[in-house]
Amino acid sequence: MAPEKFRCSGFRTRMAVLDERIARGGVQKSSDILAYDLIQGELVKLNSGMGNKVPDHPTAVLLHGILGGRKNWGSFARRLAREFPMWQFLLVDLRCHGDSASLKKSGPHTVASAALDVLKLVGQLRLTPRILVGHSFGGKVALSMVEQAAKPLARPVKVWVLDATPGKLRPPGDGDDHPAELINFLSKMPKQVFSKVEVIDSLILEGFSKEVAQWVVTNLRQTERRGSSNPVFSWIFNLNGIAEMYKSYEETNLWDIVEDVPRGVHVNFLKAERSLHRWALEDLQRIHAAEELAADEGAGVEMHVLEDAGHWVQADNPDGLFRILSSSFIRS
Repeated sequence: MAPEKFRCSGFRTRMAVLDERIARGGVQKSSDILAYDLIQGELVKLNSGMGNKVPDHPTAVLLHGILGGRKNWGSFARRLAREFPMWQFLLVDLRCHGDSASLKKSGPHTVASAALDVLKLVGQLRLTPRILVGHSFGGKVALSMVEQAAKPLARPVKVWVLDATPGKLRPPGDGDDHPAELINFLSKMPKQVFSKVEVIDSLILEGFSKEVAQWVVTNLRQTERRGSSNPVFSWIFNLNGIAEMYKSYEETNLWDIVEDVPRGVHVNFLKAERSLHRWALEDLQRIHAAEELAADEGAGVEMHVLEDAGHWVQADNPDGLFRILSSSFIRS
């Protein structure tokens, strides 16, 4: 499952007043462009006198998980932009999620189609991603982007797969995450609700954790109701599409791209120490074997462990995650 909770040094710290440009469908292209935020560090300067030509600033793409949204990465991306002011960070609402849920995206709704959406977006924005960071479902989306693209991905490109494995998901055990059950439960809830607290209580009563319940209600947005001062909240997702996407996540096997990494690509897997994701000894062994093979082929595969964190990595241990990811921005 992919719930994400909202949770410098010297000269850079003093310089780091963010130039944050928020654009949603901000280019004059297709009307089905994904919703996105582009968060830019202070040293990223877009020359307004250059017309349509956009400088090739180093760009990182941050991808959320199932039932998440681009806002889940907001505070973390701002922190990265403060520390690395020469970088810009593209945060995306994947199809069927957040502000992209209203787009008329044709099926099938899969890992591959979600990846293609993001590839089309970076092409329309004329960005060349040098780092892809994906949490859970978003991790497989990042791997699928590498599998599908020559351009607009750069070589070299670094991929971070956060608390997800590249293969098919194993059946959950006792105490494991059960996202399919959560999606099914949400499908039975009314499309409009009057209290986030009541939704949280209902989810907890159904057996979901308080953390999951609090994360789920970030998908509620207050809407106006004529003739009433009481707030009304509506869900901002396409749940049928999300159910299809999660099924694809369970079934998609991307081991080939890991065990035969393209030259110039470095794939990093991060396992949360207290993860409820279904990691197995076989997964770890295959990743370590891929590390040795990739090194001989001019590519890279690497395994990391984030201590003191569950699946919600950027909320459970943001400092630890920041330290681990920072190496990619320093060396790029």
